[in-house]
Amino acid sequence: MSKNIYLVPTLLAENTHSAALPPDLIEKATELKVFFVENIKTARRFLSSLTMGIVIDDLTFYELTKDSQFEEVFDYMMHLESDAGILSEAGCPGVADPGALAVEIAHQLEYKVIPMVGPSSILLALMASGFSGQSFAFHGYLPIDKKERQKRIKELERISLSTGQTQLFMETPYRNLQMLESILETCGNQTLLSISANITAPDAFSKTYSISKWKSISRPDIHKKPAIFSFGK
Repeated sequence: MSKNIYLVPTLLAENTHSAALPPDLIEKATELKVFFVENIKTARRFLSSLTMGIVIDDLTFYELTKDSQFEEVFDYMMHLESDAGILSEAGCPGVADPGALAVEIAHQLEYKVIPMVGPSSILLALMASGFSGQSFAFHGYLPIDKKERQKRIKELERISLSTGQTQLFMETPYRNLQMLESILETCGNQTLLSISANITAPDAFSKTYSISKWKSISRPDIHKKPAIFSFGK
C-alpha cells in the first residue's frame, strides 16, 4: 500500500499557533505516528504544544540532518508501515532544510508527497520587502569569513542592481548585527536593503530602506532573532 508523506510546517515564533497554523495542519500532525525531523527535542516540544491529546512516547522519530546519509533515510522510508510527516526546525520542511532528502526518497519510492500550508520565513520576508516577487533567489547562509562574506554581499548586490532579481539570504541569529555591519560597509548608499526578523511574532520587524538610511538610524533589534536579509529594487 502506498504511503502518504506530509510536509508539516512548524512555528517560526513561539505561541503563534492560532495565527500561523491552519486547523487542517494541526489535525493531521496529531494523527501521524511517524516523523522525520531535523531535531527530535524541538519536534517533540512542537507536537506537545499542539495540545491535542498527543502521547509523545507513542511516536517514532527519525533524525534528518544535513549529515544524514541517503542509504539510511531510504531504509527508514522503505520500511514505513504508515503515513509519515516531515518537520523542519522552523517553517516549511524541504525549503533550505534537510527535509528535501526525505522528499527525494519519497518520490523514488512512489509515495504521495503532500505539502501542507504553513509559515515560510523566506516568502513572508519577500512579501514584506516590497521587492520583486516575479524573480528572486534565496542563497541561505553567506560565508562566515568576513572578507569572503563581503565579497558575496557585493556579488548579490550587483546581481540585484543589474537584473532586478530579489536576492535573499540569512545569518545565524547571534551574528545578525555583524551581517548588517558587513552590508553597510560593503554596499552603495542607494542600494535598497530589507530586513525581516522574528516573523509572525508579536515583535516582528520588517523594514526596507536605502543603505544610506540604514546608516543614519539606530541598529534594529535583531540580535539573536531569526532574520532574512534581501536586496532589491
